Amino acid sequence: MPPTAPLPVTRAPWRGRLLVLGSILASAFNLRTAVTSLTPLLDVLGKVFDFGASFAGVLGMVPTAAFAAFGVATPRIVHRLGLERTAHLAMLLAMVGLLLRSFALGPVSLLVASAISLAGMGMGNVVLPPLVKRYFPDRVGTVSSAYITILQIGTLLPALLAVPVAQAAGWRVSLGTWTLTAAAAAALWWSVRRVEKRATSTLANLHDKAVQQGDPAPEMPEVIDAPGKVWRTRLGWGMALMFGMTSLNTYAMFTWLPRLLTEAGATPTFAGTMVALFSALGLVGALCMPLIAVRVRNPYPIVLLCALFYAASFIGLLWAPMRAPVLWVALLGMGPSTFPLTLTLINLRTRTQAASAALSGFMQGVGYTVSCLGPLLFGVLHEASGGWELPFAFLTACIGVLLAGAWFACKPQVLEDHWLR
Repeated sequence: MPPTAPLPVTRAPWRGRLLVLGSILASAFNLRTAVTSLTPLLDVLGKVFDFGASFAGVLGMVPTAAFAAFGVATPRIVHRLGLERTAHLAMLLAMVGLLLRSFALGPVSLLVASAISLAGMGMGNVVLPPLVKRYFPDRVGTVSSAYITILQIGTLLPALLAVPVAQAAGWRVSLGTWTLTAAAAAALWWSVRRVEKRATSTLANLHDKAVQQGDPAPEMPEVIDAPGKVWRTRLGWGMALMFGMTSLNTYAMFTWLPRLLTEAGATPTFAGTMVALFSALGLVGALCMPLIAVRVRNPYPIVLLCALFYAASFIGLLWAPMRAPVLWVALLGMGPSTFPLTLTLINLRTRTQAASAALSGFMQGVGYTVSCLGPLLFGVLHEASGGWELPFAFLTACIGVLLAGAWFACKPQVLEDHWLR
C-alpha cells in the first residue's frame, strides 16, 4: 500500500497510536546494534579470522555504505510497499543479518551478514522520520526526542556489553544477542500491519456501501507522491552535508577510538567503555535537540557549539589521549548532537510525509555515501603516516564542510516551497 496522508489528530493525543509508537521506538533501538556490537570485538575477530587493520577499516565502512545505498533506495520501496510494510521488512532484514553474523565462519561471511543486517537498519533510518510525520504531526518534537534517545541507548548498550559478554560466553553469543531485539521490533510491526489491514478493509467497505446507497462516502486515505527533485535544492544539499559529515566523524571514531586508546596504553575493556561513553553522550543531544529545534527558527549557533566540542576533543585525543581520556571522549560525544538536529529538521523543513520521506532518503543517501570514506581514510592515513596527526587533520576539515552545509540546512524554509519555484 502506498504511503497515506497524516492521520487526523484526536482530542486524546496518544489514543490509537501507542502500538505505532512502540513499534517506532523498538525499531529505533535496533538501528545501530550491528555497528557498536562489532567494533569493540574487532581485535578479537581479527585474531580469530586472521584479518588486519585494512579489513577492519572495510568493516567500519560497511555501515555507512549500506545506509547510503538504502537511503537512496528506501523512498522507492516506501512508494511501492508503504511505510508500515517497509518498516517491517527493515526489522526482518536486521534480524536475519544479526543471526547469520553470529554463525560467521570467516571474514567474508562476517562481512555479508553484517551487510544484510545493516541494509535493514539503513531502511529503518529513512522510514522513521516520515512515520513520525504521518502518525504524530502534532508531537514531532516529543516523538523525535523519544525515538532518537532510544536510538542512542541502542547504540550505547551493545558497545558497553560487547566485551564482557564475549569474555563470559564467547563472541558469537555477544554478536547474536541483538537478534532478539530485532525480532521483537519485527513482531510489533507485524501487529501494526494487521491493525492497518483491518482498518483499511473497514474503511473500504464503508466507502463501497455509501456509494451504493448514494450517501457521501467516507474519505479514503490520500496517496501522496512527492513532486520535484530534492537534489536541486540548497536545503537538500545542506542537510546532506551536515548529516554526512556528522556521520563521517561518528563512524570514524566508532571504528578507531578503541585502537587509538589501546595504542596509547589503555586496556581493551577501558577502550570499549570509552566507546560506550561516546555513545552515551549522544543521549544528551537526543533528549535536548528535537525539543530545542521545534522552538528555534535558526539553530545554526548550536551547530557552531558542536564544532567547538569536536575541536577540543581532537586536540586532547591527539596530544594527550591518556591524560584526561574521559574528558576528551565526553567532548567528542557532544559533537554529534548535530545528528538528532538533522533528523528533527527533516520534519521541520517539510509539510507532508512524502516530502519528509524524499528529504530523509536524499539526506541519508548522499550523507552516508560521503561518510563511508571516514573509517577507511582515517585508517589509511594512520597506517601511511604512522601517527594520528593526519587522520585528525582530515576530520577537522570535515567539520568545516559540516558548518558550510549547516548554514543552508538551518535557515527557516520548507522543501515544498523550492519545488514551486
